[in-house]
Amino acid sequence: MHTIVLATQKGGSGKSTLAIGLAVAAMQDGHVVRMIDADRQRTIANWQRRRPNAEPGVEAITNVGELERRLQILDRSGVNLTIIDTAAGVTPMTAAAIRCADLCLIPARPSPVDIEATAPTLSTIRALDKPFAFVLNQAPSGNRRVAGATTSLGNAASALDLAGLVAQPSIAMRTDYQDALGRGLAVTEFAPSGRSAEEMRGLWQWVATRLMALTPAAQLLASAQADLTAAYSRAVILPWLSWCPWLSSSYWPS
Repeated sequence: MHTIVLATQKGGSGKSTLAIGLAVAAMQDGHVVRMIDADRQRTIANWQRRRPNAEPGVEAITNVGELERRLQILDRSGVNLTIIDTAAGVTPMTAAAIRCADLCLIPARPSPVDIEATAPTLSTIRALDKPFAFVLNQAPSGNRRVAGATTSLGNAASALDLAGLVAQPSIAMRTDYQDALGRGLAVTEFAPSGRSAEEMRGLWQWVATRLMALTPAAQLLASAQADLTAAYSRAVILPWLSWCPWLSSSYWPS
């Protein structure tokens, strides 16, 4: 079972809306999905009560010690994806959820204030050595601010290479999301042919690809590929360079 945690310091970033959208998109993609509502506002639990469909199931948890036990039960019951929605800030519950995560998603609106506010969450994720990605959410329709936000994330993520750390696509601000939530639906159910649904399905595919890359088999394959590349470099490329001194930087006068 994979576990995704949505966490960020700032409220109003759209964690719950993203959690719902990803959960239903994954369910429509054939996954057995459960959601854990670890936010005392109970946005997801309230949404589930309005929902005409019992799936995906939602469990509300208030006890930090209960979280890991519930995840183990879900894993044994055949669930292959659990999405945890957390409260704003870095609470003991959020830290416990991050500790259990296979992938942490950090939603942020594309503004300097929102990007800067991700720093405490990122610090916790880095301290626990968990894979993560930023999700640019509630973005204006134009791309200039999104491009600027992507650049700003370079500061938030320190010297990290941004390749693979900003989920694609960004999620635009549209009324479809709120209309869907009010009816107990996700945007891919409310307006399945709309732009919002297309973005959410694209985001889920990005997340699914990232999760697959984190599996032990994928990591073993990547390690084997790296070893093969290194061996090829030692056996072929380095000897070839020694025969072609003009390709070496030391060949050229400074």
